[in-house]
Amino acid sequence: QVQLVESGGGLVQPGGSLRLSCAASGTIFTANTMGWYRQAPGKQRELVATITSYGFTNYADSVKGRFTISRDNAKNTVYLQMNSLKPADTAVYYCYWLQVGVEKWGQGTQVTVSS
Repeated sequence: QVQLVESGGGLVQPGGSLRLSCAASGTIFTANTMGWYRQAPGKQRELVATITSYGFTNYADSVKGRFTISRDNAKNTVYLQMNSLKPADTAVYYCYWLQVGVEKWGQGTQVTVSS
């Protein structure tokens, strides 16, 4: 079993920045994928960005050039640096983990972009 602990959400003004973190613990293999999804009120959960343990990344078009995903394999932690935030980025952000075909989700952290 893998447990995920997220941190870093909050309220920020448009154009501001936030950094999300998600630490994994438990039974962890070398090959895995970590990332972030988000869900805004009344909308479906959508991909934000993912990164494999080998460093391959994938981003939603809506965040390319503004968000950067990274990870520290020694700490089993994934980070999401969010810059130039927009009101449209307001959502609950969920940490995502995929290992040997098994998915795991974090509890979610609220990000609100508002003046």
